[in-house]
Amino acid sequence: MPVEKTPVRAAVVGTGGIVTGAHLPALQAHSDRVRLVGAVDVDETRLASFLAQAGDGVSGYPGMTEMLAAEEPDLVLIGTPPALHVEQARTALSAGAWVLCEKPLCLSLAEYDEIAAAEEEAGADGGGPYASVVFQHRYGSGAAHARDLLRAGELGAPLVAHCQTTWHRDTDYYAVPWRGRWGTEGGGPTMGHGIHQMDLLLHLLGDWSEIRAMAGRLVHDVESEDVSTALVRFESGAMATVVNSVLSPDEVSRIRIDCADATVELTHLYGYGNDDWAYTPAPHIRGERERTSRWSTPAADVPSSHAAQLAGFLDAMEKGVRPPGSGRDARRTLEFLAALYKSAFTAQPVHAGELTPDDPYYRAMHGNHADWAPKEH
Repeated sequence: MPVEKTPVRAAVVGTGGIVTGAHLPALQAHSDRVRLVGAVDVDETRLASFLAQAGDGVSGYPGMTEMLAAEEPDLVLIGTPPALHVEQARTALSAGAWVLCEKPLCLSLAEYDEIAAAEEEAGADGGGPYASVVFQHRYGSGAAHARDLLRAGELGAPLVAHCQTTWHRDTDYYAVPWRGRWGTEGGGPTMGHGIHQMDLLLHLLGDWSEIRAMAGRLVHDVESEDVSTALVRFESGAMATVVNSVLSPDEVSRIRIDCADATVELTHLYGYGNDDWAYTPAPHIRGERERTSRWSTPAADVPSSHAAQLAGFLDAMEKGVRPPGSGRDARRTLEFLAALYKSAFTAQPVHAGELTPDDPYYRAMHGNHADWAPKEH
């Protein structure tokens, strides 16, 4: 059923950097539609610091059970380490709250299907509650415009694409105990960093059909990879390269799609505006000013952000419909990551739909290679 309360009552679970730096400003940006009433954190000092920033009317709790009972929120935003997401999402859904969770929503396709089952149980009559994952790069005006152009065929058929997340993380970054471990982070830059650009690539190009990949642990003393590469074929026939790295001093996030009539390219780092998108017409199109003028990005510049995604999420709550970045839509991205890992570990191509419940990569991103040594593959 639609959530008809105004403002919506919201709570955050976890009060670390991503909640303080991204979710809190997003909530404040939509203060006419949503009100923060509760915050949960096991660290008393961190919780106290967050409450001081959040302002009046927000109560702190050491656990979700106490918070859900006391506040009865309509919306729970989750910003804890990844291994906690599945249980926290299920708990919130069972209490009747909608969920907006930091990426990754969970650590495996098996866990994702657990959350889907919890959705069905909590909202058997339809209309929610639903759980959605934070993929904020879908929601800037530049991405919405590019997707509209691609879907309308304005740029011609997509042919060749490149998806790049080449960042840099030092040893201190991996000193946080849950990072770089299969059981707590679910993977390396494929799962924890490049997931945003890969999700945006799928959002723009649609369903993928085949992936061939490699992964390596070249620098960091961690369980998971620190670099991965992949070749991807989409159902449309388009082909793409994908690179994810935390070894790259010159950091950049990039998506480029070469279509029959134009190239569209996005270059940024952690977020973009309209000016970060570029359209280059093919030689046979350059004189068609009426057509190329339609490629100009919208006058309204909505940067990619948690606030932009939250706006769409609140719209879905008010209508009682499944929000973007949930259901089959978000599962497709997680399946893509699992397939990338399977291909990297098995040195075999992986096809969409192949990861059924009896496949080890359905249950964990590392499959049966938790003790993976890159030199062996």
